[in-house]
Amino acid sequence: MQIEIDSQNAVPTIQILGVNGPGLESANGGMTAGRVLPWLQPTTDEDVWTLWHVEYRDVIILDPGNGPVGTFNLTVNDLSDPVNYASLKNRLLEFANE
Repeated sequence: MQIEIDSQNAVPTIQILGVNGPGLESANGGMTAGRVLPWLQPTTDEDVWTLWHVEYRDVIILDPGNGPVGTFNLTVNDLSDPVNYASLKNRLLEFANE
């Protein structure tokens, strides 16, 4: 999806990255193996999952100041379904162009 968004020259730039939850570091190797998605591992002192009320597999859409403005859960909205994929991509583009 990042490549598709980049090819559309969205302004401002949209950057997709993963943020793991504190205490879940043991899964980092499997999550990043063979992938190019930037992956962040916060500490308990920087627990954005708690600050943003994240549920497992949430995509949190941020404004330019890194404040959350939308949520899209990948468990409920499996991206292998083209409708869900298009919905997330359109939401990202929509928020970027507000």
